[in-house]
Amino acid sequence: MKLEVVVLAAGKGTRMRSALPKVLHLVAGRPMLSHVLESAQKLSPDHIHVVCGHGAAQVREYFSHDPTINWIFQAEQMGTGHAVCQALPDISTQSTVLVLYGDIPLILPGTLQRLTDEARDGSLALLSASFDNPHGYGRVVRDSDNAICAIVEEADASSDQRKISEINTGFIAAPAE
Repeated sequence: MKLEVVVLAAGKGTRMRSALPKVLHLVAGRPMLSHVLESAQKLSPDHIHVVCGHGAAQVREYFSHDPTINWIFQAEQMGTGHAVCQALPDISTQSTVLVLYGDIPLILPGTLQRLTDEARDGSLALLSASFDNPHGYGRVVRDSDNAICAIVEEADASSDQRKISEINTGFIAAPAE
C-alpha cells in the first residue's frame, strides 16, 4: 500500500512572538520543519505534502531545493481537520496517510514507522503519551475493552476526564478512504 505524508505547517506561531514562520525557527541549527521532513523521508513515502499558510512564500523558498515536496496552500487557517482536508485531493485513495506537524521536530522515524504499520490493516492509529500533568492536552478516553472511544479537549473535559493521564499527540495514520 502507498504511503502519503501530510505535514501541517500553516500555523502563525503567535506565542513565539516572531515574524519568522513558526516552522522555520531553528532547533539544533536547522528549521523545525527540516527535522520533520527528514524523519518523514526515512519512511520512503510515495509523496510528502506540506500544508502551509502563514509565511508560505518564506517557507517554500527555504525548501525550494527539494522537488519532492508537494506544496499545498491553506488560505484560511481553520483548524487541523481543515488543513488535512486541503491535501486530500492530491492523495491516492489507495494509500495510508500519515499526519505530522511541522513544529514538532523531535519525532523519530522508528516511531512513525510503527504508527504507520498499525494503520496498514485499515485501522486508524494514533500516537498517545501519558503525562503526570496532562493539563492543556486532549485526553484519550477508552472503553472497558481499552478501545479508544473519544478524544476530549481539556476545555470540554469533565472532572473525571481531566484525571486521565493519556493524551493525544495529534500524530495519526489512517487509510485515505
